[in-house]
Amino acid sequence: MARCTVARLMRQLGLRGVVRGRRIRTTIPGDEAERPEDLVERAFCAERPNRLWVSDLTYVAPWRGFVYVAFVIDAFSRRIVGWRVSNSLRSDLALDALEQALWERDFE
Repeated sequence: MARCTVARLMRQLGLRGVVRGRRIRTTIPGDEAERPEDLVERAFCAERPNRLWVSDLTYVAPWRGFVYVAFVIDAFSRRIVGWRVSNSLRSDLALDALEQALWERDFE
């Protein structure tokens, strides 16, 4: 039987599958916090290298705890130009990734 058929039948009967483990919420946004402006208006393309860098910070859940990863990508080449990995989520994680990207691309 197809998965979509099982899902449809379960939905009709009001059944849900068992979810193991608990959902861990790592970020709780504050209502009063100011959001930064979207300076590129979600257009992640650049005419030449080093014109637009985008960054992200994410986590991976191995067997024990969390591992946090910050990286900086050049939007033109879509190449990771800076990254850092840590077992704690601190502001210097993202700053270290940016510092590596600056060093990699010979900025001072």
